[in-house]
Amino acid sequence: MSHKVIPISRRSVLGAPVPRHDGGALADTLGRPMRDLRISVTDRCNFRCTYCMPREVFDAGYKFLAHEAILSFEEITRLAGIFVGLGVKKIRLTGGEPLLRKDLPRLVEMLAPLGADLTLTTNGSSLVKHAAALKLAGLNRITVSLDSLDEATFRAMNDADFPVAKVLDGIAAAANAGFSPVKINMVVKRGVNGDQIVDAARYWRDSGHILRFIEFMDVGSTNGWRMDDVIPSAEVVRRIGEAFPLEPIAANYAGEVAGRWRYRDGAGEVGVISSVTQAFCRDCNRMRLSTEGSLYTCLFAQQGYDLKSLLRGGADDDAIRDSIAAVWRARGDRYSENRTAETAKKPKVEMSYIGG
Repeated sequence: MSHKVIPISRRSVLGAPVPRHDGGALADTLGRPMRDLRISVTDRCNFRCTYCMPREVFDAGYKFLAHEAILSFEEITRLAGIFVGLGVKKIRLTGGEPLLRKDLPRLVEMLAPLGADLTLTTNGSSLVKHAAALKLAGLNRITVSLDSLDEATFRAMNDADFPVAKVLDGIAAAANAGFSPVKINMVVKRGVNGDQIVDAARYWRDSGHILRFIEFMDVGSTNGWRMDDVIPSAEVVRRIGEAFPLEPIAANYAGEVAGRWRYRDGAGEVGVISSVTQAFCRDCNRMRLSTEGSLYTCLFAQQGYDLKSLLRGGADDDAIRDSIAAVWRARGDRYSENRTAETAKKPKVEMSYIGG
């Protein structure tokens, strides 16, 4: 699947000269700082979740990136260091399924000295094997995607005949390794798993972990998104609150995507991510680095910026830093605020390539 990528030279971004970054606070056209960097370490996944990598597209004939096309650990670490120098405080490793990338704990070990909050999103399928090594390497936090606790529903959604129990074992292994709390992400889709919202809340209450419900989004161009399939976060909160009274709590930091709610009886908290019905574009502070080194300024982007050519073409860190700063300063993305039925149909980069 092709992705539109804009070339960057050492002297030009978007056809304009690249100004030298003066070291001051970096802000885009809407005044948003760059705080988070999401790095996709592989475009491969062992699941075929219908909302992300539907099997009819990502089938046996799909051509994934060749190893030489993807960024090496050294290249990722070099770029991450430049981003941290520009103000990034949090780095999330994503995919595809990041734990399919060979020796991923070694990358974590290379990134940890940068001092950013280092996190990972995974489907949990191999956490039993890797959780302890990830913790030892310096990973701070883990998020696990788990869309259903019902066996039939989960196997249908991951479309890989993968059992719930193995993901739950992975979450337990992460907790035993010292990751606490583990965040569990549940994408909710009407007519698929929407009837399981309260059951999921009941299961994770008092577990010490944090369940977050994500509205079904029109990421990429292959998941068949329809507004009718979206269960608004307000409805999720209402349903849970009828069973277990909730009260809102403040965000952990400016730009946090999840709205936070706690159980009034002290049984923990839940979150809702409302990109469709309550857009948070005005506070979005995330940049995304694709598996092969393209930079994306929005999850719903139609184009990226080629950093790999700078890396492999001999550009020094200052030139790369200045290019990244120029891209961010020109950023004006407000996709979720501007979403319509028509914009939702436009070609966009796939989530498995850019990371969630």
